[in-house]
Amino acid sequence: MQLSAYACRPEQSAGRQHEEPESRLRTPHQRDRDRIVHATAFRRLEYKTQVFVNFEGDHFRTRLTHSLEVAQIARTICRALAVNEDLGEAIALAHDLGHSPFGHAGEVALDEALRGFGGFDHNLQTFRVLTVLERRYAAFDGLNLTAETLEGVVKHNGPLRGHVPAVIAAHPLAGRFALPLQPPLEAQIAAISDDIAYCSHDVDDGLRAGFFTIEELAEVPLAAPAVAAILDRYGRCEPERFAHETVRRLIDRLVTDLLAETRRRLEALAPTSVAEIRDAERLVAFSGEVAEQLAALRAFLHERVYRHYKVNRMALKAQRLVHELFEAFLSAPQCLPNRWRRLAGEPGSRRTAETVRDYIAGMTDRYALDEHDRLFKLARYRL
Repeated sequence: MQLSAYACRPEQSAGRQHEEPESRLRTPHQRDRDRIVHATAFRRLEYKTQVFVNFEGDHFRTRLTHSLEVAQIARTICRALAVNEDLGEAIALAHDLGHSPFGHAGEVALDEALRGFGGFDHNLQTFRVLTVLERRYAAFDGLNLTAETLEGVVKHNGPLRGHVPAVIAAHPLAGRFALPLQPPLEAQIAAISDDIAYCSHDVDDGLRAGFFTIEELAEVPLAAPAVAAILDRYGRCEPERFAHETVRRLIDRLVTDLLAETRRRLEALAPTSVAEIRDAERLVAFSGEVAEQLAALRAFLHERVYRHYKVNRMALKAQRLVHELFEAFLSAPQCLPNRWRRLAGEPGSRRTAETVRDYIAGMTDRYALDEHDRLFKLARYRL
C-alpha cells in the first residue's frame, strides 16, 4: 500500500534506544508489533479482566481479546486513511499491557495503596513494561521498541503538557516523543479504536450477561438504528446472533462516521508531513452528532454494566484482595519471590513499594487469587 505524505514512514523512524541491525524481512514497526505479540505481558492479558472476571464465563472479553479487537479496528482505519498500518497495530496491541489484575477495580486499589508513593497509572505501567520490565533479550531490558511506538503509548490520552512523569522524562528517547504536540495519525487512530472497541463490545457482553434487554438498548440513540434494522430484517433471532448483529452495525457506524469526519479535517488542513499533523488540533475524531451519541452510550453502559451490582460485588472483593496483597508485601518484602525480593528495599520503603507495584500489576486474575491464598489461607500445601 502506498502511504500518504503525512504517514509515519518506517524508513524515517526516529530509531530505538539500543541500536540493532535492521531486519531483512520486516520494517521497524512490523518488528515492534511482533515483539509485543511475543511478550510475556501480552500473553498474560488472556487472564486479566476487561469488565467480567475471567472465570465468570468463557465468552466474555478479556484484556487480550479486547486488545486484538482494538488492533483489528485500528488496522482497518489506518488502511483506509493510507497511513502506517503496522505502527497503528503495534500501538493498539501494546496499549493495555500495564493493566493490573481485575480491571478497573484493581487499578483503583493499586492507586489507593500507592497514594504515598506516586499512585498508579496503567498507561505509565505499560511504558515500564515496554522499556524495563519485559526480560527477553540478553542485551537490554524491555522490548527496545521504536520511538514512534513508544510515543503512541505515552500519548494514548493525548499530548503530555506540563508535568512529565519521571519514568518518561528519564527515558533516552524522550526528546524524540515531541511530548507537548499531538501524536501522529497512527497513534490517534489506535487511541480512538480503543473507544470504539470497548463501547461496542461491552454492549455485547452486557446483553450476554442479561444486564439489559434489547428493548432497553433500542432507547439508546446510537444503537437504535442497528436494533431496528435487525428486527426489520430478521425479527427476534437468537440472543447471541442478535448481540453480534448489533455490535457489527455499531462498529460499522462508528468507523464510517470517523473516516468521514477525519477525511474532512484532513482535506481542510491539507498536511504534507507528520510535523504538520503534530502541530494541528486532533484530527481523528467523530462528527459532533455521533460524538454526542457515543457519550450517551457510555453513560448507558456505566449505569447498566459497569455499576451493576454483580460487577460492584466483584470489584469490592478484587479491591480488598489487591490492598491486602500490597500491604503484606510492603511490610514483609522477604515474602516476595526471589527475583522481586532482590529488587525490593527495606519494609515500607519507596523502593519496596515500587517493586510490589510492578509485581502485582503484572499478575493475572488467577495468579493474584492464588498468591492471596498462599499468603492468607491457613491450609496445608506444598511450597
